Amino acid sequence: MTKPDHVLFFGTCLIDLVLPSAGLAGMRLIEREGVRVRFPQDQTCCGQPAYNAGEREEARHVARHQLDVLSGEEPIVIPSASCAGMFKVHYPRLLADTPDADRARRLADRVVELCDFLDRVLAVRLTDRGPPVKVALHQSCSARREMKVAPAAARLLEQLSGVDIVEPDHAEECCGFGGTFAVKEPEISAAMASDKARSVAATGAPLLLSQECGCLTNLSGTAGHLKLGYETRHIAEFLWERTQHD
Repeated sequence: MTKPDHVLFFGTCLIDLVLPSAGLAGMRLIEREGVRVRFPQDQTCCGQPAYNAGEREEARHVARHQLDVLSGEEPIVIPSASCAGMFKVHYPRLLADTPDADRARRLADRVVELCDFLDRVLAVRLTDRGPPVKVALHQSCSARREMKVAPAAARLLEQLSGVDIVEPDHAEECCGFGGTFAVKEPEISAAMASDKARSVAATGAPLLLSQECGCLTNLSGTAGHLKLGYETRHIAEFLWERTQHD
């Protein structure tokens, strides 16, 4: 993919409801590179909750709406690996053997996760303007295994001279959120989140970063409940704050 003139930005439900500042930071990072960002106002959920719950027809209904709202040829940048994976991997499966199969495949080809877009497509060069800080980096399951974009987040952070990046023990294990998994298996989910949150605390980092709002919401709540004393932030917001001019 070559550098485009403009992109569509898909904000995700959690960014809309919980972390809107992360979405704004992601759009600003793109626009700073000379790429115009359009945010379709009628976008809704990607359909993951219904899909993961086995409600395939409801998920198809949601997917078809996104196909309409996000129609076009420009890249679709998504600040969430799991939502990007829903578009790129699961829409073609969900809508296979339907009249929307071709549209689903074409949309999937346009999808790119935000960190991957900044690193691989825009090849951004970042100048760190913040004080020295240690951060723990949590890469979501979708970033690691479904979208395979985890290295992009690390490469972006490695450009920041004042940032010491640490990886918690058992970094490749799930945080326990897993969308509807946290509702279906609350005790298992809580135990997984507790293990993950404690492993982050053991790094001594005062800040946890991730490209996944679901993981951040889960680990932020767990860390607060366990009184572990670190903050959480979406990587887009952190990158924007660290690289702003005075």
